[in-house]
Amino acid sequence: MIKKIYKTLAVSCLLLAGLSVHAQRNNGWRDIETGVVSKDSVTRGEYTLIFVNKSEGFSPALKERMIETFFTVYPEQAKIYNPKTAKKVTFIINPKYDGVAATAGTYVHYNPGWFDKNPGDIDVVTHEVMHIIQSYRGGEGWITEGIADYVRATMGVDNEGAGWSMPAFKPEHSYKNAYRITARFFIWLEKNAKSGIIVKLDSAMRSKTYTDEFWKTETGKTVDELWAEYAKNPVI
Repeated sequence: MIKKIYKTLAVSCLLLAGLSVHAQRNNGWRDIETGVVSKDSVTRGEYTLIFVNKSEGFSPALKERMIETFFTVYPEQAKIYNPKTAKKVTFIINPKYDGVAATAGTYVHYNPGWFDKNPGDIDVVTHEVMHIIQSYRGGEGWITEGIADYVRATMGVDNEGAGWSMPAFKPEHSYKNAYRITARFFIWLEKNAKSGIIVKLDSAMRSKTYTDEFWKTETGKTVDELWAEYAKNPVI
């Protein structure tokens, strides 16, 4: 099941890395008027969430939980990673979208069918809104998704309720696998290489200053050398 999540969530990485603009060019991507069942605007402090529901029968309780999760995690993500992030975000519950969730710009589409089958997976919100915080324009996709899952792991509101956790290390893993495998490596780096390195990595990605030299500059070792150390003792 987790494998399915990551396969379908991969579209977020493609959109943000500029490898695919299909969804952004789709006239319906930012459509918050057609086929709307309900539309709400919620403002708390400096942040506003527009919640557009296009799915008949979508759970009001889940809607409220998604809203609460947004206002719990997004301001904290902004504080740590990107205080200049967008102040207005739009969620669209879109039954025509057949993935799990995907983000482009400040718009996040969610498949209500996914929540029907996985009502506890609320931290899909945490992962997706981190992509808004990231706002990368190109770069390494494995870093993009690795950081988003690292943030889900460290800031998620109920990963346990979703049965979501870090995978056990396997010799065939690579730091370029992205998602949870990379996120686990990032957790290890924070504990064993350099505290604060993921914040710096995120900043380098957003400013388009990231190169392979980043790791050597920050830790004195290449990313391959760091991964080799991690592989020898992957305890987190």
